[in-house]
Amino acid sequence: MSNPRVAIKKVLISDACDSACAELLEKNGIEVQSKYKLPNDALIEELKTGLYDGLVVRSDTKVTKAVIEAGAQYGLKVIGRAGTGVDNIDIVAATNAGILVLNTPGGNSNSACELTCSLILSLARNVPQGCQSLKEGRWDRKLYMGTEIKEKIIGILGLGRIGREVAFRMQVFGMKTVGYDPFLTKEAAAEFGVELLSLEQIWPIVDYITVHTPLIEQTKNLINDDVFNKCKKGIKIINVARGGIVDEAALLRALNDGKCDGAGLDVLTEEPPKSTELKTLISHPKVIATPHLGASTHEAQIKVAEEVAQQFVALANPSSNYSLSGLVNKLKNGV
Repeated sequence: MSNPRVAIKKVLISDACDSACAELLEKNGIEVQSKYKLPNDALIEELKTGLYDGLVVRSDTKVTKAVIEAGAQYGLKVIGRAGTGVDNIDIVAATNAGILVLNTPGGNSNSACELTCSLILSLARNVPQGCQSLKEGRWDRKLYMGTEIKEKIIGILGLGRIGREVAFRMQVFGMKTVGYDPFLTKEAAAEFGVELLSLEQIWPIVDYITVHTPLIEQTKNLINDDVFNKCKKGIKIINVARGGIVDEAALLRALNDGKCDGAGLDVLTEEPPKSTELKTLISHPKVIATPHLGASTHEAQIKVAEEVAQQFVALANPSSNYSLSGLVNKLKNGV
């Protein structure tokens, strides 16, 4: 199926994005304007100039219904997210307004996978805690006794690009990989070494749980008090996907009562964290927390920048060598 043609002459980049994005767009005859950290009202006014056919964002810009309606009224046709998650874009409003939404599903997969694996290993061997202890002048060898991950069972919730890459790598360490994905068959999962199970089958058998799903109604607070009650005592949780998939209050309770023996968190419901509850969770001695670093590698930044630009070029020139790999919504006209 050929790409649809969308007239794209000028694009606004509203979040800091690798220069590869602007360079590729301009090389293909698309003018670029970069204006970062615009408040929503300023972004609306900028779109009202009628200069822009496309908008490129990362996670900082909140593309609300008001932004979308203003953009649509003045000629906006495409919103591109240089990254995977699109929860900062009102997809329903965009679809209703006739605006295409794109993301870059493959650009940061490897980086997010590698951070996930780093957190798994760090949880098993208490790496950050041991490092900090030594920096502070202590020699706590016994305190930070770890565990091997070989022959442990990891439950991977969401077996898309990132979940599959995590499975491949942890299998090399000798872990048994089981998983859940409602869009996958047992046969397809078996092809990359994962035993596909129901969630109720997964909870009591796993030693680690890592989540790789989008944040939608069905996944909000997926890991909750009920799940911790069903899991083995000492379960370890990793979330490099989206804040809100793990119920943070339930996680803190599980850490405090010993049901959970550790958590690796790269994402939170509030970023940066301000609430007392979140700060308490982050400071827990069994928690390793990072400031949303999943896609923060030089390689990933270049990949997502290039991938979003390639899709804009594919829309503007369907005969180009680029394809539309990350279409998120479908418009009434069939696009």
